[in-house]
Order: sequence, then C-alpha cells, then structure tokens
Amino acid sequence: MQTNELIPHLFRTEFRKIVAVLSKLFGIKHIEIAEDIASETFLLASETWGLKGLPQNPTAWLYTVSKNKARDFLRRQSTFENKVAISLSHNYCESYEIDLSNKNISDNQLQMIFVICNTSISEKSQIGLALKILCGFGIEEIAEAFLTNKEVINKRLYRAREKLRASKIKIELPSEIEIEKRLETVLKIIYLVFNEGYYSSSANIQLRKDFCLEAIRLNYLLTEYELTNKPIVNALLSLMCFHASRFEARINKNGDFVLYDDQDTRLWNQELILKGEYYLSEASKGDEITKYHLEAAIAFWHTQKKSEKEKWNHILQLYNHLLQLEYSPIAALNRTYALSKVKGKKIALEEAKKLQLINNHLYFSLLGELYKGLENNKSKVNFKRALKLAKTEVDKKIIENKIKEIILDK
Repeated sequence: MQTNELIPHLFRTEFRKIVAVLSKLFGIKHIEIAEDIASETFLLASETWGLKGLPQNPTAWLYTVSKNKARDFLRRQSTFENKVAISLSHNYCESYEIDLSNKNISDNQLQMIFVICNTSISEKSQIGLALKILCGFGIEEIAEAFLTNKEVINKRLYRAREKLRASKIKIELPSEIEIEKRLETVLKIIYLVFNEGYYSSSANIQLRKDFCLEAIRLNYLLTEYELTNKPIVNALLSLMCFHASRFEARINKNGDFVLYDDQDTRLWNQELILKGEYYLSEASKGDEITKYHLEAAIAFWHTQKKSEKEKWNHILQLYNHLLQLEYSPIAALNRTYALSKVKGKKIALEEAKKLQLINNHLYFSLLGELYKGLENNKSKVNFKRALKLAKTEVDKKIIENKIKEIILDK
C-alpha cells in the first residue's frame, strides 16, 4: 500500500485509539490536547514517510511518536502542574509512561464511547462527537451525514465538549443504570459507522470495509463486558456479521457494485454467516424485540439459499413487523421490493405509488425496477428521474446500467 493510501487508512483505524488513550490521561477537560497530538502525529507521518519511505511497522511508529509528543507536551508546558496534573484521572508517574497496548486501547475506547454518549448533550452532538473522536470522521463527512455545513458541526462539537467539561465527567465506565440510559445511543453510533462503510452517501466508492470492520469491533467490545452484553447488542452485531458476509460478492472484478440478485453466492463468507447466527441466537435471550433484532433476521434470510418463495415470504413478514415497530422510508421501500418477490410487480407497484418519496432516488429506482418488463417506457422514465436525484457516482453508474438494459431489451 502506498503512503497516500496508507495514511488515510491508518487515520481511520488508529487516530481514535490514540485520542482515547490520551484523553484518559489528560481527562475530558483537555480532550482537544489529545486530538491535537494525534493530528500532529499524522501530519508528521505524511511529511516524513513521503520523503524517507514507510517505516517497518507504521502503526508502531505512530504510537511511538504520539507517546513522545505527549511526553514532550507535558514536560514543556509551564501550565502543566497547575492546569493539567490536577485533573488527571489517576496517579501519574514522572516517567510519563503511556500505555498503548491493545487491552488498554480497547478499555479506553469503551470508556470513551460512554463518556461521549452522556445525557448532558444532545443526541446529535453525541453522535457527531463520537464520529469525530472515536471513528476518525472528518468534519465535512459528519456535516454531510447530518445534511448541514462544517460551521454548524464545528459549533455543535465545541458546545458538546464544553458541556462535558462542565459536567466534570470522569473517563470510566458508568454505573449499570447509566449504561442502560446511554446504550441505545452507543448502538446508533455503531450502526451509523457501519452503514457509512456499507453504503456511503459521502464518498464515491462502493464499500469501505475498514469502517464496517471498526463498527463490528466496537460492537464486539460491548459483548465482552458483562453489563453491556445485552440481547440488543448481540442483535446489532448479528446484523453486521450477516451484511459483512456478503462483502466479496458486492464488488466484481472490475470494481463495480453488484446488486443482491446478481451476487455470486459462492463468495458469501460462511464463517461470518455462522457468527451472525450465533449472535442472533444470543440476541433471542430475552423478551424484547428491537429494530436490530428484526433487521438482523432480515439480513439472515438474505444469506440463505433456500427457495425464493420461502425466503422472500419471511423477509416480507419481517418488514411488516419492522414498519409497525419503527417506520422509515428505506424500510418501506425494501418492504415493497420484498412484496414484488412474493406477490408480483403489479401489486407491488400499487403499494409503491402510495409512498410518494419524490425526493429519493431509491424510490424512482424501485419504480423503474417494478415497471421493467411490464411497461419499459415508464421504467426508463423512472430510472432517468432516479439518475437526476442520485448523488454518488456509484448510484449513477448502477442506474445508467439499468437504463442500458432496458434499451438493449428493445
């Protein structure tokens, strides 16, 4: 991997780890110091590696440099004794030893995610702050995810940090009651990270596996801790395992996106499917059924090679249940597609027209798919409307291929 490819990849995977460990050291009050040191480390890497070449172990290089920068900062700051030392969350030795072992990183990240998901700040701010600190998202990416601009996000994150400072929260795992309160937001963050990798709205690439795998890793941390190893946590982990099992089938040799019906099932990862089944079984231990349970069950049936009728019947019923539990336009679109598989395109078209999601390119893509073979002219018209609304190059290419197929069918 070239330097210009490796550094963004490492930024995604290691920036958050460095920030979590240094934030635990400095305390939440000085979280920007941790972010600045991590940013300076990556800036130095981009300058040094480009001139001298990659070090033998790039990750270890980053950890060493960040530790040295942290030590230097603590030594040279005249305000350290009065402003920083008194706020350290544990006894700090003169040697400035900074633990960047895997276990300490995992512990600190788990603690940090619960600190960020504190009820003293709004849910949007919780998610934005977690995406910035724990997931390495840039301000522009977060702004696009929230459909706003960088200035709004910067102000939101600044206010969130100030509230966390005012609350004087320690970076540690909260009580069982507090965990219960914050767990849903933690899972939302993990879900958002996975979806950003699985289907990105902010980049013209098909699949960012590192995002998805990081979300799975964060979710796995929750299953390793007794107080967070809840059925809902296992349900989300199951969902992500099922989706991840089809990574290799989603992209062809040319790097193009492959739709579900066209995927080579031989490329589905059976080990991940089995893991998904295991976590789905763990998720069933309890009376609660959440949207993650239902989405995991839908994803499970998408990995099955049984008869089409049986599979899509199950998926349709699960979507019916999901929409009753929590309505969303995307779930409604997916439910209509499942309906077409069970009862045919004509019945599905009648349901699709009722949705009237006229600002959503997926809506017109669905209409185009349902009209295909019935009224090809209407199919082409709807695909063209979808093309105008599509934002990413990936979506545009898929729609353009659909239009070409209709033309060739003639």
